[in-house]
Amino acid sequence: IVRPGPIQGDMVHPYLRRKQGLEDIAYPSEAIKSVLERTLGVPIFQEQVIRLAMVAAGFSGGEADQLRRAITNWGRNSKLLSFEQKLTRGMIARGYDEDFARRLFEQIKGFGGYGFPESHSASFALLAYVSAWLKRHHPAAFFAGLLNSQPMGFYSPSQLLQDARRHDVTVLPIDVNHSDWDHQLLEGRSSLPAQPPIRLGLRLVKGLSREGAQRVVEARQQAPFRQVSNLRQRAQLDKRDMEALADADALASLSGHRHQSQWQIMALEQARPLLQSEQAEPASYFDDGIQLPAPGVAEEVLADYRATGLTLRAHPMSLLRDRPPFDRCKRHADLAQMGNNRFVRIAGLVTCRQRPGSASGVLFLTLEDETGNSNIVVWQRTQQQFRQPLMSAQLLLVNGTLETRDNVIHIIAGGLYDYTHELQSLQVSSRDFH
Repeated sequence: IVRPGPIQGDMVHPYLRRKQGLEDIAYPSEAIKSVLERTLGVPIFQEQVIRLAMVAAGFSGGEADQLRRAITNWGRNSKLLSFEQKLTRGMIARGYDEDFARRLFEQIKGFGGYGFPESHSASFALLAYVSAWLKRHHPAAFFAGLLNSQPMGFYSPSQLLQDARRHDVTVLPIDVNHSDWDHQLLEGRSSLPAQPPIRLGLRLVKGLSREGAQRVVEARQQAPFRQVSNLRQRAQLDKRDMEALADADALASLSGHRHQSQWQIMALEQARPLLQSEQAEPASYFDDGIQLPAPGVAEEVLADYRATGLTLRAHPMSLLRDRPPFDRCKRHADLAQMGNNRFVRIAGLVTCRQRPGSASGVLFLTLEDETGNSNIVVWQRTQQQFRQPLMSAQLLLVNGTLETRDNVIHIIAGGLYDYTHELQSLQVSSRDFH
C-alpha cells in the first residue's frame, strides 16, 4: 500500500493504525463491510472499488467497468471526475452520509494510475515477504544477489554494503587473486556458523574492461599471481586495465598497497619489452626494491570512492566527526535515545532525494553517516529557502526537529547547509528520484 495512489487517497495511515489495533473500524452498512472487511475498512484493491460502486452507489456491471477504465487512464484524461457526481449521489440516495461518500470518492480518485488488482498486489507482496525473509535469515546471500543485480533499484552498492555490515555480514575487498567478475559467497570459509563472507567482484572496478577481468579469472585458475608484472603478462592486460585495478587497490595482495601498485605499473610501462619473443619470457624484469609509504586512511577512503564508488574502510563521516561543526552533530544511532519534538543537528552524505508526486510538494532526503541512514523531511517553504544546498550538496548538515511516530524516526528540516567542500574531491554518487 505504500505507493502514490493509496498515499494520495489517505489509505496508508488508517490501514496501519487499524492493523496495529490503534483505531476502531466502523462500517456504515453490511454491504460495505462485505467488501472492505478483509482490508480493515480501507479500499486497497481495484476489485474492491468496482464492488463498492455497485453495492454502495448502485452502478451496473457495465458502469462499474467504465469506472475501472477511467481509473486506469487517470492522468491521461479526466474521465474519472465525470463519475464523482453519480457516485456521491448514488451513495447519498442509499442512505450514506455525504462526508463518507465524498471521502470514498477521494480514495477512489487516489487509485488513478496506481490502482492494482489483487493478483498484481499479491505478486508484489510475495516478493516483499521473500525479500524480508532472506534479509533476516540469509543476509549474505540477500546482499550478494542485490549487488550482482546492479544497476537497479533504490539503493547504491555503497548503501547496500553499509547495510550488510550493520547486519554482521563480513565483506572482503576486491583482489585479483580471489575475486571473480561477480560478487561471491565464500561458503565454508567463515568462522561464523551462519553467514558466509562476501568477496567483492571485479565488476566494481571503474575502467576495468569485462574482457580484461575475464582474462584475470582464467589466468588465475592456472596458478595464483605472484607479482604485478606476472599479472600483466599472464592476463595480457593493457595499461588502462592495470591502472584501474591499482586504483581500486585490487593488487594489494601482490604489492602491499595502491601506491606501490601504481609505482610498479609505471615502471612496467617504461620497461615494456619491444620484441614479441621477450614477452614470452618470465616477467621478472621489474624489481627495483623501492618501497613507497602506504597512503593514509583518508586518502584510501577518497581513492576507494573514486575507483569503486564505495569503501570498506572508515566512513567519510567518521573522518570528519571530530571537526567543527560535525563535532556538534548527532549520529544516526543517537536519534533513538532523543525525545520527540527535540531540536537536532545531523550531517551525512546525501544518498537519495525523492519527491513523490502525491506528497503535497514535500521532498525526502536520506542522509548516511557511519552508523546508519536518517530520513529528512523538507517542506516546500524550507525547499525554497535552502534550494541550492538541498539540490546540489553531497555532504549536508541539517538543523531540524526530531519526530518519532510508531518507532519510525524522521527529522523535519529547518535549515540545510552544504559542506561538500569538506570532502575535497571525494565523489559520492547520489541516487535522485524526482
